[in-house]
Amino acid sequence: MNTTKTVNFNGLSCIQLNAGGYEALIAYEVGSNVIRLRDNKNGIEFFRFKESNTAEDIKQSAEVWGLPTLYLPNRFADGILKASDAVYQLPVNEKAPYNNHIHGFLHKREHTVIQQGADVNCAWVKTQYFYDEKDEFFQYLPVKFIAEYTFTLSQYGLEKTVKFTNLSDKMLPMSLASHTTINTPFVDGGKEGDIRLTVPVGKKCELNERCLPTERLKTLTMYDLEYKTGNKCPVLQIIDNDMYVAEWGSLNNEDFYGVVVEDIASEKKLCYQVSENYKFWIIWNDRGFNGYFCPEPMTAMIDAPNLSLPADVTGYCEVKPGDSYEAQERFFTKL
Repeated sequence: MNTTKTVNFNGLSCIQLNAGGYEALIAYEVGSNVIRLRDNKNGIEFFRFKESNTAEDIKQSAEVWGLPTLYLPNRFADGILKASDAVYQLPVNEKAPYNNHIHGFLHKREHTVIQQGADVNCAWVKTQYFYDEKDEFFQYLPVKFIAEYTFTLSQYGLEKTVKFTNLSDKMLPMSLASHTTINTPFVDGGKEGDIRLTVPVGKKCELNERCLPTERLKTLTMYDLEYKTGNKCPVLQIIDNDMYVAEWGSLNNEDFYGVVVEDIASEKKLCYQVSENYKFWIIWNDRGFNGYFCPEPMTAMIDAPNLSLPADVTGYCEVKPGDSYEAQERFFTKL
C-alpha cells in the first residue's frame, strides 16, 4: 500500500513517502531536501545518508546530504550578480583565494508542507517557500518569489518538480541546480571500485583557479571521454568540479537525458533523469574517499549572468514579473 506520513527523524520533521517499493524522506524543514531515497526491493541507497544524522548535522552541511536544491548555485565572482535590470551584491561566503558567493540560501530555509497524500498509483507531498523581506537574504536580492516543490513516489521512482513564480515587479535571475549526493557504494553489499558513471557530455567548460569559467569550451580529452563511454569510476580519486555541456544519451537503446550510475558486479543501475533546461553537469566528489559523489545538474554555467558569452550558451535566463519557471528530475532503478 502506498503511504504518506509525517515522521520525526532524529529531531527533524520529515514527510515519509512509501510507494512502488521505494521509500523517501523529505526534510521540509531543511530546504525540502530529500535526505533519503531507497529502493527497498532491490537494495539500493540512492543518496548519502546516515541513520545517526541529527537535524543539526544536516542543517550545518545541507549541501552534502541527500538531494538539496540550490537557487543561485555554485559561484558568483566577488558576489556580483548582473541582472538585466539591476546589479546585486551578494554576500561573499567563499573566502580567499576564491572570494565568491556560493550556493545561495534556499536549501537552508524552513519550508512549509501544503499538501500530501497517497492513492493506488503513488504517494506525494507538496512544499513551498515564500521569499520576501522577512528573509535575511532579501537585503542582497530584493526580488519576491515563491518556490514550490512537488515530490511524487511510485513504481517509476521519485519525480521532483520545482516551480519558481516571480511575485515582484523586477526580473528574477534564474540559475538552479541540485547538489545531488549519490551514495557509494549505492548497492547493499557493493564495492566502490565497481561503480561506473555515464554522463553524456559535450564540450568541457574550462575553470580558472577560483573555479570560475574562463569562457573557453574545450574539446574532450581521453579523461573526459570516460564519462561519455561509461568507464569513469566517480570515487577513489579526486574529481574537482569537472563541468560540461549536457547532451542527450541513451538508456537501454532509448533516448535519455541524464546520467546513469552502474554497479558492474550486480549490473544494477541508478538512473537520474532531468529536464532539458538543465544544460550543464558538474561532477565533484569531495576528494573521492567520503562515501559519495555529486553529479550536479545546472540550468546555467557557473557565474553565468556575469559572463560575456550569450545566454543561449550560458543557460542564464530571467523570469518576468508574474511568470513561472519549472524544472524536473527523476530517480529510478534499472536492473
